[in-house]
Amino acid sequence: MQYAPDPHPDESPLVPAAGLRGRSAAHVAERLRDMILAGELPPGERLSERMLTEGMGVTRTPLREAFKILEAEGLLVIAPNRGAQVVKLSPADVDMAMELLAGLESVAAELACARGTAEQFAQVAALHARMVACQRAGDLVGYFRINQNIHQNIVDCAHNPALSRVYRAESARVRLYRFAGNRVSARWSRAVMEHEQILLALQQRQGPLLRELLRVHHLNGWRVTRLVLENEVQPDL
Repeated sequence: MQYAPDPHPDESPLVPAAGLRGRSAAHVAERLRDMILAGELPPGERLSERMLTEGMGVTRTPLREAFKILEAEGLLVIAPNRGAQVVKLSPADVDMAMELLAGLESVAAELACARGTAEQFAQVAALHARMVACQRAGDLVGYFRINQNIHQNIVDCAHNPALSRVYRAESARVRLYRFAGNRVSARWSRAVMEHEQILLALQQRQGPLLRELLRVHHLNGWRVTRLVLENEVQPDL
């Protein structure tokens, strides 16, 4: 297996297979997350330690530690004598997760506007600019990563560690399913416009407006994503 380098150097890199040798479990876990997101390791896939150690150029110890990290995030399940398997969620499972994420962002919105710092808002604005550049360049994976980072940063502006922690964990669990909706070009363009409104509301500290914009953004995105998932040939999904 060969892996292309990440176009965003300040994020965890997708290094060539040989370059992962000696890396920590966190780096291996990041690479596995990317493989799951890209569909290289699809939902329900049972992971072969031998193939992954050979393909990624790592030993079994960091790989198994990475499995535990992703299990804690809800991306893998590890069964005795059966190894690790990519979690496979139903649309109903993702429905419930999206309800939770929308609720968490609603709680975070007004807190973020009240407690967020100018430096945090500037960071969100910088991420937004990078996201727009990825959209214009047709870099779907880069766009999606930054998009998710923006949402997490907005939640973090609430300065509530418990809220940030729960949001981060649940976002990771359904990341693959949310990514599917971005393959619809019309939704991709619309989402960027929605993000422009979200950024403006945050910068102007309009908490109630930000809460409503985030709610509608989630509903619009999940409506498109659910249709994509239902139309794909995944009879057990």
